[in-house]
Amino acid sequence: MFDQKILKTLEYHKIKQHLIERVQTEMGHQFVIKQLPQTKQATIQRLLDETEEAVRILSLPATLPIPRISNVRESIKRVEIGARLNGKELAELGKLLSTTSQLVRFFSQLEENNQIFPQLNEWIQKMVSLPEIEQRIDQTVDSDGIILDTASSELNRIRRAQLRTEQSIRETLNTIIKSKANLLSDTLITIRNQRYVIPVKTDYRAQIKGTVYDQSSTGQTLFIEPQSVTNLNNQLAALRSEEKVEVDRILDEVTEQLLPYLSEINQNYYALGYLDYVQARAEYSLAIEGTKPTLSPEREVRIWQARHPLIDPKQIVANDILIGGDYQSLIITGPNTGGKTILLKTFGMLQIMGQSGLYIPAEEASQIGIFDQVYADIGDEQSIEQNLSTFSSHMTNIVSIIQRATYQSLILLDELGSGTDPQEGAALAMAILDYFQSVGSIVLATTHYPELKVYANHAANTQNASMEFNDQTLSPTYRLLIGIPGRSNALEISKRLGLRSDIIEKAQSGVQQESQQLNDMVMQLDQERREMEEEHQQTQRYLDDAQTLLDRLKNEYQQWLNAKEDLMAQAKREANQYIEAKKEEAEKIISDIRDLQLEQSSQQPIKEHTFIENKKRLGDLTEPERLKKNKVLQRAKKPQRIEVGDEVEVLAYQQRGTIVEIPSSKEYIVQMGVMKMKVAASEVKLLESVEPQRRLNVQRHAGSKVSTSLDLRGERFDAALRRLSQYLDQALLSNHPMVTIIHGKGTGALRKGVQQALANHPQVERFEYSPPNAGGDGSTIVYFKG
Repeated sequence: MFDQKILKTLEYHKIKQHLIERVQTEMGHQFVIKQLPQTKQATIQRLLDETEEAVRILSLPATLPIPRISNVRESIKRVEIGARLNGKELAELGKLLSTTSQLVRFFSQLEENNQIFPQLNEWIQKMVSLPEIEQRIDQTVDSDGIILDTASSELNRIRRAQLRTEQSIRETLNTIIKSKANLLSDTLITIRNQRYVIPVKTDYRAQIKGTVYDQSSTGQTLFIEPQSVTNLNNQLAALRSEEKVEVDRILDEVTEQLLPYLSEINQNYYALGYLDYVQARAEYSLAIEGTKPTLSPEREVRIWQARHPLIDPKQIVANDILIGGDYQSLIITGPNTGGKTILLKTFGMLQIMGQSGLYIPAEEASQIGIFDQVYADIGDEQSIEQNLSTFSSHMTNIVSIIQRATYQSLILLDELGSGTDPQEGAALAMAILDYFQSVGSIVLATTHYPELKVYANHAANTQNASMEFNDQTLSPTYRLLIGIPGRSNALEISKRLGLRSDIIEKAQSGVQQESQQLNDMVMQLDQERREMEEEHQQTQRYLDDAQTLLDRLKNEYQQWLNAKEDLMAQAKREANQYIEAKKEEAEKIISDIRDLQLEQSSQQPIKEHTFIENKKRLGDLTEPERLKKNKVLQRAKKPQRIEVGDEVEVLAYQQRGTIVEIPSSKEYIVQMGVMKMKVAASEVKLLESVEPQRRLNVQRHAGSKVSTSLDLRGERFDAALRRLSQYLDQALLSNHPMVTIIHGKGTGALRKGVQQALANHPQVERFEYSPPNAGGDGSTIVYFKG
């Protein structure tokens, strides 16, 4: 268990006070009171995980439904001994049962939405809903503990009778008031001794027959119950007695109904209190802008931009605190009021907060150690007078720490060795540090002795540090500089403040050479550190700029990919629409032309306008302007050099022909059988001198069909890849889910080139070799994206 005196020194009780202000239940309050830093890794990790889950829930639109609930354990004990609960006690128990049901439903809904909170759910599993008892209490009392009319039918009857009786009394008294107003002190009906009365002037006592129940302090007014309402008041009193008997009976009945469920109710209260406590930890963690620390069983502490939780973040300088890795002792030097003591307290506070399951006010990825105890000898505990008693007080603390320190201890020492002769104090401080080194404890110590700077520079597992001092403003910056010992600034400060130069020179001559060399070394190290910091900041700016540029390029590249996908999809839609729309018309035109060819071959005369009309109809089948401009559909249109005598395919007719004349760069005269026709250059495809069975007829007109396989064997590498690119586009436009590319085995060069092209194609989902019985690695099956 952690030492309470140390926890008080580090002001741990103030952290707990912040938690107490956030709990809603008395049980939650008790959990906060009992809270202490833990020493087992599994326990600390569970606490931190609980806090993290509660922080996540706080970010949801609905949070844990936990209202204010007083201590119901006293009520439970009263039920156990057979006592009757009152209305307020039942109301608190009803609130507990209602909250239990709400929490169970709340976590059930989270689970349905795949929002899992395993640590908190363990506590929900311990809770038991009691809907029948909850409903009975809800029918019996309201939130203030008042017994409701719905508690029983008999109570409802009695209260209705009371209302009728009271109404009759008021009507009778109002009649008297109207007729005898001059005899009354006031015209208001009032109540004395639970009986309805009227205020009568003392002088007219004899004129109002009835019973006097009270008189005013002045004696001028008598409160009289007229005889005409005496029986009604008696009836009302009897009804009130009946009501009390019935209310007591109801409370006895409901209290008895609770008896079998006291264990479950007590368990619900305990679990609710713990959830309340966890939520308070989460709320406070968010309030201090804390982060979840990781744990290091090896005691390696890495706290980034640590801040003290009890100090306004705007008024404190955050520091990186690193210890426990390459060194186990950190010796901090620097000017008084430079922030050394606050740094010690910050480190100790964040460590015990983390070991209590709380977030710590530091940057993400901070790491704390796991210590069995934190010991501290903090200077501001002592008297402000630097005398023997102060030294004795320090040494009393240190002796106690030495007696209890272990390898798993964290030790914080403020102004180690102060309060005595500097030479002896420094020697004693070094001996104490040597002892803690031998034990293996983690030590953070502050000092103003220059001898300890040299000690830290040479001692094993020890590192120098200092609190930065601004030479220009002559004030501390409160920044911790690890690896740089503090230096004396007395002479420099005095010089800047205007002290005579001859005095400064005389003082410098009195400084020991060794001390001056040490000071010069520190100044050089500090200068080097500042230069490195400037270089680091410059490098960081370059990195930030590069990251910004990279993010922008990634975003633009993704936008380009999305636009490309959209264009591809749009191209497919337009192409399919165009093909479907022209399919029947194209087939009809081709049929008509073939009939004309047959007629001409049979020597039957054909009118010229018939050819012209059919040629015009074919010309009308050329793709619309929007498709001509579509880059995806135009990929297959490679520049082709066509000359007179070349064999071509006229795409619109699905016929082969020979170029007989080239009137312009936009059209050709083609001989197709016995016909010569003028054809647009876009409708002509040059036929290469390759075996016909290895040709792939890729046609964009309405009647074309793309084969599900492409044979590239025997082709040159570059030509094969060009054909592959064209074929993939046409296969995509034909909505083929998969195709086969035949590349043969050979040297493997073509196979590798094909697969490389497939790997880079944006519409290829995957590809694989064909089965052994279908060509094996001589062909590749390609699967397109859906």
